[in-house]
Amino acid sequence: MCVSRCLQCVGISLVPMATICLLANILLLLPELKVHFLLEGHVTREAKWATGLWGSGFLLLFGARAFVQSSKTSGCCAFRGQMLRQVLYSCVCFLAAGICCLVSATGLSQGPLCLYNTTSGPTWGTDVDQPRGVVQWNVVLFSVMGGASGLQTLFCGANILNSLLGLVLGQGFCHNKVCVVQYCCVFFHIKFNSIQFNFICIAPIHNRSYLRTLFK
Repeated sequence: MCVSRCLQCVGISLVPMATICLLANILLLLPELKVHFLLEGHVTREAKWATGLWGSGFLLLFGARAFVQSSKTSGCCAFRGQMLRQVLYSCVCFLAAGICCLVSATGLSQGPLCLYNTTSGPTWGTDVDQPRGVVQWNVVLFSVMGGASGLQTLFCGANILNSLLGLVLGQGFCHNKVCVVQYCCVFFHIKFNSIQFNFICIAPIHNRSYLRTLFK
């Protein structure tokens, strides 16, 4: 059915996007692929919030798994109960992906922490010196994570509407069939006391054998 197919497609599509957010956030925590910047607290706060890990990453992976599994549910009551749960899951995933998208946009606007020289000595701030290439590093990774989480937000929003349709319309949604009905036109001629009566009867014929029997 349409609802189940959409749930399955959304669940499968969320997996690569969640994986991208996971990898992007991990790399943001490791400028120059070195861990000492993180241990010394010289990583931007938007990266340390790790919304790409817990939000658009693991939480969306669990949501994707639930979407795929729910697409196999059968039975009217079980299906509607599953759709109600999918509405809640989709709302949570929508919020998580939206938060990650906003944090990524904030990280892009604020810029990374860099070590630069001042009259009082090396200072950590937003001017560029060290780590090498940290500006490009942050711009690319925050852009990738923001784009992936933005797509996740759109997919989860569409999934909320899809689950609501399944909840309201039930499992028979998109299973409506067109029934072709054949009609038979029969003429009746009756004579009563020198008076003739002519009738035309139009009736649906669902069985062709009945039509053949009628004119034998």
